[in-house]
Amino acid sequence: MITEKSNTTLTFEDFRTEVLNDYRIAVISRECSLLGRKEVLTGKAKFGIFGDGKEVPQLAMAKAFKNGDFRSGYYRDQTFMMAIGELNAKQFFAGLYGHTDLEFDPMSAGRQMGGHFVTHSLNEDGSWKDLTKQKNSSSDISPTAGQMPRLLGLAQASKIYRNVDGITIKDKFSVNGDEVAWGTIGNASTSEGLFFETINAAGVLQVPMVMSVWDDEYGISVHAKHQTTKENISEILKGYQRDEDSKGYDILRVKGWDYAELVSTYERAGAIAREEHVPVLIHVNELTQPQGHSTSGSHERYKSSERLAWEREFDCIRQMRLWMIAINIASPEELSELDFQLKKEVLEAKKEAWNDFINPIIEDQKNLLTLLEQIAEASINHKERIKKLIAELNAIKAPLKKELLVYARKILRFIEVPNSRTLLSNWITRFLNETQEKFSSNQHSESAQNVFSVQKVLPKYAENAKPDLDGRMILRDNFDALFAKYPETLIFGEDVGNIGDVNQGLEGMQEKYGELRVADVGIREATIIGQGIGMALRGLRPIAEIQYLDYLLYAIQIMSDDLATLQYRTVGKQKAPLIIRTRGHRLEGIWHSGSPMGMIINAIRGIHVLVPRDMTQAAGFYNTLLECDEPALVIECLNGYRLKEKTPLNFGEFKTPIGVVETMREGTDITLVSYGSTLRLVQQAANELSELGIDCEIIDIQSLLPFDVNKDIVKSIAKTNRLLVIDEDVPGGASAFILQQILEEQDAYKYLDSKPQTLAAKAHRPAYGTDGDYFSKPSAEDIFEKVHNMMNEVNPSKYPSLY
Repeated sequence: MITEKSNTTLTFEDFRTEVLNDYRIAVISRECSLLGRKEVLTGKAKFGIFGDGKEVPQLAMAKAFKNGDFRSGYYRDQTFMMAIGELNAKQFFAGLYGHTDLEFDPMSAGRQMGGHFVTHSLNEDGSWKDLTKQKNSSSDISPTAGQMPRLLGLAQASKIYRNVDGITIKDKFSVNGDEVAWGTIGNASTSEGLFFETINAAGVLQVPMVMSVWDDEYGISVHAKHQTTKENISEILKGYQRDEDSKGYDILRVKGWDYAELVSTYERAGAIAREEHVPVLIHVNELTQPQGHSTSGSHERYKSSERLAWEREFDCIRQMRLWMIAINIASPEELSELDFQLKKEVLEAKKEAWNDFINPIIEDQKNLLTLLEQIAEASINHKERIKKLIAELNAIKAPLKKELLVYARKILRFIEVPNSRTLLSNWITRFLNETQEKFSSNQHSESAQNVFSVQKVLPKYAENAKPDLDGRMILRDNFDALFAKYPETLIFGEDVGNIGDVNQGLEGMQEKYGELRVADVGIREATIIGQGIGMALRGLRPIAEIQYLDYLLYAIQIMSDDLATLQYRTVGKQKAPLIIRTRGHRLEGIWHSGSPMGMIINAIRGIHVLVPRDMTQAAGFYNTLLECDEPALVIECLNGYRLKEKTPLNFGEFKTPIGVVETMREGTDITLVSYGSTLRLVQQAANELSELGIDCEIIDIQSLLPFDVNKDIVKSIAKTNRLLVIDEDVPGGASAFILQQILEEQDAYKYLDSKPQTLAAKAHRPAYGTDGDYFSKPSAEDIFEKVHNMMNEVNPSKYPSLY
């Protein structure tokens, strides 16, 4: 375990002790990898991906890593986690087995495969720990290079804390912005666009980031010649090297088996990033991967005999051992004895972890078998069938929880005796509920700061009404109030700063609050989201702007794989309450009028999706979210910035509730459900329908995720007995989700006298020009005629067919 040191002068004995401890950690880590592979191949674990071959450079990184620093890494960093004291052998195996208890697997309680690491940033109540007093790791994800965008934000947070005055929450998150964000990645994954996007952005922003590339020449079976120009990532990034005339990176190269040089290189890199806020790239080459990529295959299939021989010779632990012997740190005999003891230690840790995992399930199996035997004896017609199933269950020596439920639920089908059925049914219900919670909790915040903790506050208006403002001015004045109220809040995006965003919703804000709090960034949506995730992980309250909803597709992978799963995959031990601001819905052209809501809501479960119809409602959402600790996407109406709205008196204070619908118009004949810009057309159609005596009730969803938590829509349908969902997404998009929620979750089918229907956009995107919208998305006439046709079924003589 690496600890902070105040005295930098080491005696030889101190030096010897430190090196031996490093060697000890490396050998334990290697033995975990070797035994881990065996556990997978014998069936005890499902999949293994390990850090063998990368042990020594990770020891060096850990030495330069200080309290308050953050790692954003790669699923081979187990040695690093062991070196900073956040992972031991027993926990390593608990993760491999998928133990569903954080006490045993603190990395994810079995929710992620082994090799995915995290430290706990939150207390039990969801409040922040003091991150300056611990070594921190953001939660890993599997998608290659997916760790890169968040790394940028983790580093940028230090720049904000160092250079922005007045952040009152600073003490728990930073000491003068001295913290470094350390990234790790495999050489093959540097081929991903996310790597290059992040590297470029960090060079522009000049943030304290140290990026390590573990280079073992392969990406699974594919050699570097197929991955990287010149087969050398640092060579092709030479243009990023800073010089006297221009800012950029420091680029360092070091062999992955050279312990002494690695330690020196990492100390130098850490000092540069920490003191100067200059990013550093460390290309760690000549590394090996002794067991290949993962337990899915063997590297002997694709590496030459010469390469395999070289890997055995230049294995980093072997080379470290030879170096230790050469400078009299230890004799070969001493190291062999140490190796033997460490192997026994790891083997014992593996056994303990397995027993901790399997014994509670075996106990549940015994209890269930006892109950089933009683049920079998009471059975009249199916005793032999039940006993056969009992024998099969009893024969399973290392049962899974699912196997207990499989047999219990099968036997339930054959029970004739009511009392026996009740006993088993109760057991199944209890066991299923207890177990399901271990797999399904913490998709959203469960703290006292979740979105449902904020009460609705209405906008206040003067008795002698102020002049109406453009919608964009409502947003501008509300953001002004928020930036003054929350000094930790900042906003950034394309054109956000100097011109105050493309629709002037931030007009004058950069001049007032500075270029770091209201910032322009380059055209790079994935790392805009990454900046937000990283800064939110370190206590700031970022608002990341994606200029148009269509452009969200560039960032959807990061939102889906990283931000949306963060609370879930850490079992509530990390949070990133990022607000993503964008604008969309109806305008002109294929690339500026999309509403891919079905795709979005299905890809980012774990992030709230809010669809305000006007800018006052949107401002209220921002006010609500800044009192919460959850991430959200706010989609403003692109065609609403110049529409007039009443001027509130309480900017920054009024709050739009999340998950609550709003009834905009009372009616008795049909319930019309919609959101966003389309509501204006729904209102127009409803006014025209009223002239024919059709009384429409209009409900604004306001938020798609969460959806109508009070189940108010079904109350409307109970009155009108008819439902039409109007949506500008493609057919079967968000409208399918809305119908599922209303019909299945709210049981509204009970009250319907007519078939529930949807009116969506065409399957294509709108063509350019005003006619493009009319012929692509629901118009007021479409809505009118759809409702009229539904009422024709009710009273054909009063509402005759129009066509």
